[in-house]
Amino acid sequence: MQFATITSPHTDRPNSVTVTMLWVIIALLPGAVAMAWYFGWGVIIHMLLASAAAVAAEAFVLKLRARPVMPAISDLSAVVTALLLAVALPPLLPWWLTVLGIVFAIVVAKQLYGGIGYNPFNPAMIGYVLLLVSYPVEMTTWLPPIMLNQNPLDFTQTLSAIFVGTLPPGLDWDALSAATPLDEMRNQLNQNRMISEIRQSPLWGDFGGLGWEWVGNWYLLGGAILLYKRIISWHIPVSMLGAVLVMAMLFHFLDQESHPFGLFHIFSGGTLLGAFFIATDPVTAATTKKGQLIYGACIGLITYVIRRWGGYPDAVAFAVLLMNMAAPMIDYYTQPRVFGQRDAGDD
Repeated sequence: MQFATITSPHTDRPNSVTVTMLWVIIALLPGAVAMAWYFGWGVIIHMLLASAAAVAAEAFVLKLRARPVMPAISDLSAVVTALLLAVALPPLLPWWLTVLGIVFAIVVAKQLYGGIGYNPFNPAMIGYVLLLVSYPVEMTTWLPPIMLNQNPLDFTQTLSAIFVGTLPPGLDWDALSAATPLDEMRNQLNQNRMISEIRQSPLWGDFGGLGWEWVGNWYLLGGAILLYKRIISWHIPVSMLGAVLVMAMLFHFLDQESHPFGLFHIFSGGTLLGAFFIATDPVTAATTKKGQLIYGACIGLITYVIRRWGGYPDAVAFAVLLMNMAAPMIDYYTQPRVFGQRDAGDD
């Protein structure tokens, strides 16, 4: 998420990039803490590692460009990018992949285009997609939530797994890893199992996966904080979530045993994180109110289409990047009419 906020002097919205970024970090913390609670120390380790690598990469590039370092570092934009990438990564991902993803995000997706405010694509999602496409096995090796994890790792064991690649004696990666709810649902449906059978597994909660849906609730709380502080507007999150829900419910009503209930798609994967923290990036998103509704709805539609018929079970990153490309065109065709302007032919 990158911000270049410019507001009227007569409004009370925060116009400091640093203040805006600080509120984004504060709003992200409930979901990040929930991720760490349910999936272990790896979440915290990757957040710290990605933040350090992001700041170092940005400072290095700015030095090469002969630009002042401290103003760019102190605006917290690199840290926000790092945190958004880190919470999307598997908890035991090798450390060098985290560094690779965030360095690519900062150097290529952000600074190569001129720095904050000039990047056409969301840097965190560029880094995530690079890792997912290049290292699909490592990027889909998740841990089960704490209530289902029979072999939880302590802090030292987690450090060893991330930085050295070794597990405690008697454990292997197959025994430690588990599929995400979206992966599990897709795999089971591909084996021609019915939804009612699939949901007999202890993996499931009320709507999404056990533990995962609570993480979604905390991201929802963070989104409410951003809305309350007017860091974001409601248009993109509501239209994105609404499009996902409408599409999911439509197919669910057509065949309830082949398509999960709509809230499954809301509380699984990166839907809520994406709706409030990723898609709302004002630099790469549409800026007009009508355009934001179209932009968000298209992200939701693409997310569902890829989840249902594409090659990746969670598609928020791909949907956001595709719509980043379309944002300028959406803005062009949704500009409000200038006061006093009349269309040709208006008499």
